[in-house]
Amino acid sequence: MAASSTSSSVGGPLERRGIPAATFVEDVQTYLTQLGLDANSALAFYKNVLTFKCVVLDRLQQYKIVEMKLLAQQRDLQAKIPDIEKCLDIVATLQAKKDAGEALIADFEVSEGIYSRAQIEETDSVCLWLGANVMLEYSCDEADALLKKNLENAKASLGVLIADLQFLRDQVTVTQVTIARVYNWDVHQRRIKQATKEA
Repeated sequence: MAASSTSSSVGGPLERRGIPAATFVEDVQTYLTQLGLDANSALAFYKNVLTFKCVVLDRLQQYKIVEMKLLAQQRDLQAKIPDIEKCLDIVATLQAKKDAGEALIADFEVSEGIYSRAQIEETDSVCLWLGANVMLEYSCDEADALLKKNLENAKASLGVLIADLQFLRDQVTVTQVTIARVYNWDVHQRRIKQATKEA
């Protein structure tokens, strides 16, 4: 029983990519005893319970900060994936028009709200933005391979982020349950002490 009281969140992993697992407290009295918290003296007991609550609340706050960072990364990836897919479609359209011997008619934005029509002749290369104001010219085949690789990496990263967020939410839930259990145990102990004083 004592070993299971300090196990990670319901037998799960101890951490995931640097996110520590929350401890599920099955038996509060045993857990506080294992931590060496003195429950004999009333003053020290209440101080230690409050210290324990502060530590758990700090962990909960850390989880919330990590969750905000992961959500921001998820939003960035979710915005990036459609852009990569759009680029892949454009490269495929260019290749199809080239193979058919047709010119591609496209509208492009000159400035905000002003568009111009252009006729794109057969081309063997495209220019891709790589980020940090860098653009490189690639052959259509190289661009297609690069974009497919980037799309695959972005989807894999998104999958890992979603799994990290789920793990993190589980840890937040376990931490909130722990806070509630310790609080309820503390209230119960105070009632017992009050009843003992009155008797």
